[in-house]
Amino acid sequence: MIGTTGLKGLQVTCIVGVFKQERVQPQPVVIDIELDYDMATAAGSDAIGDAVDYDRVAAAVTGLVQQRKFTLIETMAEETASMLLEQISRVRVVRLEIRKPQAVAAAACAFVRVERTRR
Repeated sequence: MIGTTGLKGLQVTCIVGVFKQERVQPQPVVIDIELDYDMATAAGSDAIGDAVDYDRVAAAVTGLVQQRKFTLIETMAEETASMLLEQISRVRVVRLEIRKPQAVAAAACAFVRVERTRR
């Protein structure tokens, strides 16, 4: 029983960007994460140990984004997707969108969206 779990609108304040002020002043990014996996065991057991723990996902993504101090949100997306596939063996597909609200004054946000599948 393949299903999707994830997080919508995970807000992380971090150093990200190419401009001088972006390298010293933290700014928000907003991340949507979708993780596809076989939910049959979790649905049957009703135990968090058999599910994808989205609290742990949020902590891992937040830690990576804050520690790494990315220049590009494209790199942030690739490394985040790779980390999630490496850390959560039951996940088959990662989809994520990273939005940078303060990137362009005339736009609501800049964004990247990626989808990666376990090989």
